[in-house]
Amino acid sequence: MLAVTSIGLSGCLGGLLGGGDPAQLYRFGGPQAAQAAAATSGARVAVTLAPIDFPQAAGGDRILTVTGNEAAFVKEARWVSPAETLFAESLERTFETRSQAVRLLSRGEAGASTLTLDVDVNAFETRYEGGAPTVLIDMDARLVRYPERTVVAERRISAAQPAGENRMTSIVAAYDSALDSALGQLVTWTDQNAR
Repeated sequence: MLAVTSIGLSGCLGGLLGGGDPAQLYRFGGPQAAQAAAATSGARVAVTLAPIDFPQAAGGDRILTVTGNEAAFVKEARWVSPAETLFAESLERTFETRSQAVRLLSRGEAGASTLTLDVDVNAFETRYEGGAPTVLIDMDARLVRYPERTVVAERRISAAQPAGENRMTSIVAAYDSALDSALGQLVTWTDQNAR
């Protein structure tokens, strides 16, 4: 796994990186997900969402950046809630608003379901390659049928979105865009495979 903090990243990061108390809070997964068209109200397949596996370094409220083999957190900027929580809320909201075939159930929610959606997030970070920040979201998804524990389908989903500039507002907008793409792919794939 990546080292959580690094003292010296290349000069391309400017004054964004380092430690200290947060000066500004950010959120992702809000406006674009809310603008999506509502799902149809017909009969849908119930699918239970398993706990999401999220990278430890990216799961908290600090914003992870990676340059080559070095990792650091953005100085004086944090997510309003842990990234893992914001991601899960965005995933659930995207299924509510976009899925045509699936009704996603949280663990413990009443409802019969023989299918479980497992999502393992491999990367949720801002990468600096060639000096330009690019948000990368990468995950593995599996639909598993219970009680047999048969894998019905599996797929790797990735989305990369360059930020317009090396500023937090642009980077957060890139998170929104990459997340919208990745979760849109997840919903479409789940709709096609949940039977």
